[in-house]
Amino acid sequence: MKVFLFILTVLAVSTFVFPQGKLDRVLKNLNSESVPYIYVKDLTAKEDIVDIVLLDTRKKDEFEVSHLKNAVWVGYKSFEEETVNALVQDKDTPIIVYCSIGARSEDIGEKLIKVGYTNVKNLYGGIFEWKNQGKEVYNNSAVETDSVHAFNKHWGKLLNKGIKVYSKKRIE
Repeated sequence: MKVFLFILTVLAVSTFVFPQGKLDRVLKNLNSESVPYIYVKDLTAKEDIVDIVLLDTRKKDEFEVSHLKNAVWVGYKSFEEETVNALVQDKDTPIIVYCSIGARSEDIGEKLIKVGYTNVKNLYGGIFEWKNQGKEVYNNSAVETDSVHAFNKHWGKLLNKGIKVYSKKRIE
């Protein structure tokens, strides 16, 4: 709970301190880089992407609007290590965590590392950067979509491509 309140405080302060188009500055302010980043270009260049487990750490309604192909929703507030343990028995399996921009996913990545996962990476810029670079996202029916849940209008300024969705009711 303290981490969540800290993040909310930092988010509120960053509204005035950092221009919204500056993902680098925002992430430097929010993240400690305790979970190594993987960048969109590096992830899409991997030929063995099918052997990577993608974990979406956003709210369920964000995931339902769109997510990376084959991603598994694990949530943030509702995250349970047992869910990942059941899905990924080999602690050396490559795991990529992501959220909207990479802040919540760092927290979940830290939890995974703490319980022994050795190959955890945080997707730099999250689904926003993924979509900003023209990569595909999929809705809950596994159909490609241009919609991305933008979390709120403040953070939505970091999403430059796609259709910004702020509530589940506007899903394509």
